[in-house]
Amino acid sequence: MTTQTADPSGPVGDLPEGQHDPVEHDVVVENAGRRRLILAAMCVALVAVVASVSGLNVAQQALAQDLGATQSQLLWIINGYTLALAALLLPVGAIGDRWGRKPILMIGLVAFAATNLASAFATEPTMLIGLRVLAGVAAAMVMPVTLSVITTSFPREEQAKAIGTWAGFAGAGGIIGLFVSAAIIDNATWPWVFALPIALAAVSFALTASFVPHSVEHTEAGFDVAGSLLSVVAVGGLVLAFHEGPEKGWTATITLAAIVAGLAATVAFVAVELRRDHPLLDVRIFALRGLAAGSVNLFVVFAVMFSLFLVLVQYLQAILGYSALKAASGLLPMAVMMMPLSTIAPTIAERFGFRRTLVTGMLAMATGLVVFAVLADPQGGYLTVLPGTLILGAGVGLAMSPSTAAITSSLPEEKQGVASSLNDTVREMGGAVGIALIGSVLNAAYQANVEPATAGLPPEVAHPVTEGIGGALAAAGQMGPNGATLIDAARQSFVDAMMPALLLAAAVCAAAALFTAIRGPKTAAEAEPRLHTPEPQDNSGEP
Repeated sequence: MTTQTADPSGPVGDLPEGQHDPVEHDVVVENAGRRRLILAAMCVALVAVVASVSGLNVAQQALAQDLGATQSQLLWIINGYTLALAALLLPVGAIGDRWGRKPILMIGLVAFAATNLASAFATEPTMLIGLRVLAGVAAAMVMPVTLSVITTSFPREEQAKAIGTWAGFAGAGGIIGLFVSAAIIDNATWPWVFALPIALAAVSFALTASFVPHSVEHTEAGFDVAGSLLSVVAVGGLVLAFHEGPEKGWTATITLAAIVAGLAATVAFVAVELRRDHPLLDVRIFALRGLAAGSVNLFVVFAVMFSLFLVLVQYLQAILGYSALKAASGLLPMAVMMMPLSTIAPTIAERFGFRRTLVTGMLAMATGLVVFAVLADPQGGYLTVLPGTLILGAGVGLAMSPSTAAITSSLPEEKQGVASSLNDTVREMGGAVGIALIGSVLNAAYQANVEPATAGLPPEVAHPVTEGIGGALAAAGQMGPNGATLIDAARQSFVDAMMPALLLAAAVCAAAALFTAIRGPKTAAEAEPRLHTPEPQDNSGEP
């Protein structure tokens, strides 16, 4: 692979024989100021994509009222975006490597802004669902490229810190989306929720056009069409199953069909990739200790973080009576701990060891969840959940960026789009599994706890009470003074149900820590790439 330098005054390497392309390839940017602007452009684009996942969650009630959306339609407005995003990450990342990362990113940003603008003018639920799916397709063109641009533009010694900053924004983007969207919903109408991703996409587009260099994979190998199609079905099927299982039931036809399709496509994908000389994803890289540990930890980090958003936001709103904006504000201390630690975590890992840093981070997450479960007390208010939230944020910050760096370092530079897509796919899968698993445990425990309080109630009242804490508060509100007892019972049932859900999440974090302690590399050097695309033979006789 030949590296060129983006600094006009620096040396420019020769292109491979027979290659005639006027753009810069696989550029490493020498100018530190330009690198900072590239990093800013990528982080802004990333926040736009991630914030768009969480932003509409706080607008569900407004969408139900204005568009007449049913609960199923509301779920598809949220899930249609994440499903399209997750399913297309791997093939679109490879397309970015092949056709050029900068043009794919710019096309994605334009499409992302356009679909969000159109969504603001949606007049009925089906139209909004379709636009959200298209926005997810556009987001798949943006998200993996943001990381691959960083890993190909920054010199080796600067990559870890840049990846740490990127990872911090990846984790905080969901919180930012919740906070800004909640502020908008409290002060304006729901179409303004789309203003944030549009503005961020516009800023990133301008910075990308001005400062991001062109980079593209050097290869004459054919594109892995079979692997790409199988990856779409595999990831899409499994994510669909995790979305539909908690809502429709794990034995529902759509859930079972999605599981079967996802698993069958996964097996076929592995078989196909092992036989190809130039696979979309060389599945042998999962034998690398650094990548395996990074993938497991990153999966668990996002599973826990997304499920905690689900639990904590409901607790703050339904139990403590917070508004949407105040509840979103309750997540900000987690971001305050997470972002700076994500930036310096690679340095910590280099000094104290990759394995020690990851294990410490995962154990901190487990500790934060246990503290949250034990101390949370409605009578004590927010201060009883603050310690656990801070500890959890610190654990996420320590574990997230070293895990990301381990994944991206496992593939060569010309495959950084695929490496970044793998990283993003692990995140999306982790979030979907976490919400499905922890959410199912929470709902099952709540239903068992609240069932005695529904004895003697009419079915039309009892059903929404058992569906969730939100339905219970709405039903009790319609009962007037007689609903006070039901509200107390529902709130206590939810608080009691948090304990098994949070302890399960803590156990998953502890299991990831144990896996890393046994299988994780001791140092960052052991997490360096071991499998590379073979370099072309040089028969010129030159050294």
